[in-house]
Amino acid sequence: MEDGCVSELVMLGILVAVAIGLVIYSLLPSRGERAESVRRRAMGLTGEDDAATAKERARKNAGNKSMLEMAAPILSRPMMPKSEEEQSTLRARLANAGYRRESVVTMFLASKILVGGALGLVAFLYASALGTESPQVIYYGVFGLGLGFMGPNLWLVNAIKKRGEAIRNGMPDSLDLMVVAVESGLGLDAALLRVSDEMKHVHGALAEELQIATIETQMGTSRSEALQRMAERTGVQEMRALVAVITQAEKLGTSIAQALRNQAESLRTKRRQKAEERAQKTAVKLLIPLILFIFPAIFVVLAGPAAIHIMHTFQSGALKK
Repeated sequence: MEDGCVSELVMLGILVAVAIGLVIYSLLPSRGERAESVRRRAMGLTGEDDAATAKERARKNAGNKSMLEMAAPILSRPMMPKSEEEQSTLRARLANAGYRRESVVTMFLASKILVGGALGLVAFLYASALGTESPQVIYYGVFGLGLGFMGPNLWLVNAIKKRGEAIRNGMPDSLDLMVVAVESGLGLDAALLRVSDEMKHVHGALAEELQIATIETQMGTSRSEALQRMAERTGVQEMRALVAVITQAEKLGTSIAQALRNQAESLRTKRRQKAEERAQKTAVKLLIPLILFIFPAIFVVLAGPAAIHIMHTFQSGALKK
């Protein structure tokens, strides 16, 4: 009976955590919607089409948006940074991960509250079902709460790392295509738009950033400022270096195509060096699994028959005596 109660409480806690996780996932900004919006703006579709698309999306997500407007600001209020600088820093980190909607900060902070509460509840129910003493039950709940608070931060760090790596890997190929476009007679803005269109199915994150930079330029922002914003959004050091090279080439009047070609070659060299570094680290990383798992098995296979033979020899000698 006690085991059944434990199982029911654990399952209840898991269901609560899963339900909260699904709610958070449904309320997170959709990358697909952002990419579609950028694509439509880059292709110059009419405002009526954009309005129709927005109306259809609003109809489909009316429930989610109402929950977002009501729940997220309330839940995130205790954890909302007081200073504008801290809020800007958090917004920049979320932009590095690819999330740029106005409500993304409140949604992220609300997710910390929800995930922390869910894991704290699961840990509390599990400890209570096991018959743990009261102070330890509280410790379990606090531990789950803290772990839940840290979860979104770890997710954000991982998302920033993955997106930055994807952008970094796509830059050499994009620069090569940009060189071809510039040398064929296209301007830099047209080349950026063409590269973003060609690379959207291969390097989606980089193509999206290039499209946004092109749209900002078309809306009146200076090219250097639009490129600088792109570098800040990505948070990739190689992108900052590329923006600096393009800006310097424009100021000095040197060949942009040659500057882009040199930058692409430099990025390829860095990527090759990083791959070689990872290959050299592989031998060190394999050492511990070899010592713990492979070598003992090999030792048993090689020394096992000899050990059995020696044991039989001693046993037969003892019987003869």
